[in-house]
Amino acid sequence: MTKETIFNLAARIGAGSMISSSEKTEIGFAAAKAIVCLVTLFTAMPAFARSASPLAAARTACFVGSKVTIDQQIGGCTAVIAAKGARTKDRAGAYLIRGADYLTRNDLDNAIADFSELIRIDPQSGGAFANRGEAWRRKGQLDLAIADLTHAIALRPRGSIAWFNRGIAYSDKGDPDHAIADYNQAIRLNPRDAWYFNNRGNSYGDKGDFGSALSDYNQAIALNPKFALAYFNRGTNWRKQGHDTPAFDDLNTSIRLDPNYVAAYSNRARLLRDHGKIESALADFDQSLRLDPENYRDAYTRGNIHFDRHDYARALSDYDQTIRVRPDHADALNTRCLTKAVLGRPREGLEDCEASLRLKAGDAYTLDSRGLCYLKLGEFDMAIDDFTAALNVNPKIANALYGRGLAKRKQGDASGADSDLAAARAVYADIAKEFWHYGID
Repeated sequence: MTKETIFNLAARIGAGSMISSSEKTEIGFAAAKAIVCLVTLFTAMPAFARSASPLAAARTACFVGSKVTIDQQIGGCTAVIAAKGARTKDRAGAYLIRGADYLTRNDLDNAIADFSELIRIDPQSGGAFANRGEAWRRKGQLDLAIADLTHAIALRPRGSIAWFNRGIAYSDKGDPDHAIADYNQAIRLNPRDAWYFNNRGNSYGDKGDFGSALSDYNQAIALNPKFALAYFNRGTNWRKQGHDTPAFDDLNTSIRLDPNYVAAYSNRARLLRDHGKIESALADFDQSLRLDPENYRDAYTRGNIHFDRHDYARALSDYDQTIRVRPDHADALNTRCLTKAVLGRPREGLEDCEASLRLKAGDAYTLDSRGLCYLKLGEFDMAIDDFTAALNVNPKIANALYGRGLAKRKQGDASGADSDLAAARAVYADIAKEFWHYGID
């Protein structure tokens, strides 16, 4: 059950790299937020029959969820709802519990249907509005979520959960001020809940108020010293302020408390990478991807590390993994284009560059990569055109200058070649060595 801010730091990108600077993904509280099961599910009180009838068995399965599986509970509640002669109170409770079970399984449409039916039966059910609001939030229907949670608050103004969940919805909407106001009220009503301080800290972080965020994370940890997520978020907060040592300590603690915490491995890997501890960084990326093979951000970032180490086969594998999960990842398509060219497959690389340019028209780094493909294919006019187009956008791309210089030399333009090659070396002194790794002298 986590609220995560994944920080995606810049890959080590030298001045000569064809990897786009736009691919640098920085630590940020708004980079990615995943909030799961933060709603408290309001449940009905059991009402047991005295006889051993089928309806009594169904009511037991529905209302005593701790002794049955979720499927059995859903089946019991369904039987209660369908039973002739079932009391309205029992049917209302069954809708609430079955809706909560659907919400737990992230079956959002069925959850919304059940909570809506409960609201029709009992328009004063604050729990139905609160839980339907959470279902709307998970579907991304934030205005509907806020409307339902506002209704829940009006029905039960002293219930902290609806205030807290409306704060989450405002946070998801990119409105940290309203989120903080709701978290404030939740904390006034229940000052002992570590989650409330943790989430308010995130909203302060969204505003750039790192001091207030730090205070809230400290309080969350004081309330729950085993709260792995709060350590993770405090580490993010330290990192945003440039304090890498306490950030590293907090990430270590987060992982110690939760050894399966993917985002903590991801962020520690980036921190290690930025401090030049590449082998340790790769070990953390490996672990994060073992835990979550669909984590395309880490696959892409690990691919960039392999590329920088000239391990092009592993880089290509990581870019393949990224694109399998996110076929519209323009930067991964660009880097795979470049990698295929380096590996002697420039014709295949062109297909990736074209796909990337359809997503990011006129991107200088992708034009640069496509230029390298043409250079490798011996199509020097096309290479010069692409390198020139890239330099028109960013005249300091060393690869484009050097590649154009080589293409001009192949065409017999010695003066133009010398000028471009010298300009490339002025930007990146080791550019010739980089091209040697690309298989181009």
